[in-house]
Amino acid sequence: MEIKILQNDNLYVRVDLPSVPDNGVRHRVDAVRQKVVFFSGEALSDDGDEDKKDAREYAGTVGLGCDCCEITGVDAKMKDGVLRMTRSKSGRYNADETPWNLSEVEDHPFVVKGRKHSYTSEATSDGGRLFSLDLPGVCSDDILVLPNENEVKFYGENKEVYEHDESCRIFMGAVNHSRVCAPGVPLLSHNIAWDAEFGVLKVRISPPSSNNINSE
Repeated sequence: MEIKILQNDNLYVRVDLPSVPDNGVRHRVDAVRQKVVFFSGEALSDDGDEDKKDAREYAGTVGLGCDCCEITGVDAKMKDGVLRMTRSKSGRYNADETPWNLSEVEDHPFVVKGRKHSYTSEATSDGGRLFSLDLPGVCSDDILVLPNENEVKFYGENKEVYEHDESCRIFMGAVNHSRVCAPGVPLLSHNIAWDAEFGVLKVRISPPSSNNINSE
């Protein structure tokens, strides 16, 4: 989460909600005190099926910590697994006070259903592995997947920095061949495919056919 106070005294919040589609988020202001914004989002499952039980759901709040202001409006936009909200408010907070109530950050603290971790690995029906990695804010055009003999490397950069973001974010990592390969079977002989949507990178590594193994 990124939180900042803008020069016009509005409040900007960026919340990572990976795998939530651009139209899958909702928000509302507390109608009684007008100091809290509730937000929630429904993610697609790892297979893209909205009805599957493994789909993640998010819910959370961000609110004013002072008694002198009220939230008067919220402009919210969802893109590539990132929710960005600009909140206009009445009053002017005291600079010595904390303008937000924040909880301790953990792995996806706003997940209310499904996995909280940013990485998962599961076996596929063909004997391979499917890896899902959260890269919020990164679109498919800005991700590189580079397999070699020892690992599958990935690199992602959210090149489109939005108006109030501090800077772009860069993600780097790798999946080691020992996680997917049988002893003596080269990684590059496997079928490796990947795609990215709504801030989630999915890498599918399928075992080579028997003909490929015999030819090695």
